[in-house]
Amino acid sequence: MTESKRMDQNTLGSYRIQPNPRISVTFNHENIQYSGGDQLQAHYIVEGIESQGISAVERSVVWYTEGKGEEDLGVIFFERIQLERRKDGTQTSSVSLSTDHLTGALATDLPQSPLSYEGIIVKIRWCVRIRVFFRSGRDFVSEHIFFLGSVPVVRPPAKVEK
Repeated sequence: MTESKRMDQNTLGSYRIQPNPRISVTFNHENIQYSGGDQLQAHYIVEGIESQGISAVERSVVWYTEGKGEEDLGVIFFERIQLERRKDGTQTSSVSLSTDHLTGALATDLPQSPLSYEGIIVKIRWCVRIRVFFRSGRDFVSEHIFFLGSVPVVRPPAKVEK
């Protein structure tokens, strides 16, 4: 889980949060292993944040590279849900809200490539990314890794002793 801006306080604006908000994601494949063309379905729960303090939620399915050279990023699915406030102070949105957690789901067909790859020099990672925006202007990002394809993990060559 990564936090894009440091939250040192237990309040954002006038809304209380737990010191460590949690975003959990459940995938439709228990082993989080997918093939190209499979449909990824994910259900998420955001806990530890009062829903009144949330202004928007972004949910996406992305791949990115890590390692030497320039880092690449590909977005397969993206949706931003703006939480609107009614005059009576309640919120409206297409996701389920309660005072102690926010839930939602997404589904998308996965492409044939790029495949997940755990190399020595470069890695290709796939993830479901949930980003919560607070009314205070801060945000919180959580990435949940899954695997596309079944490319074996690359191991460094064994040293040969003479």
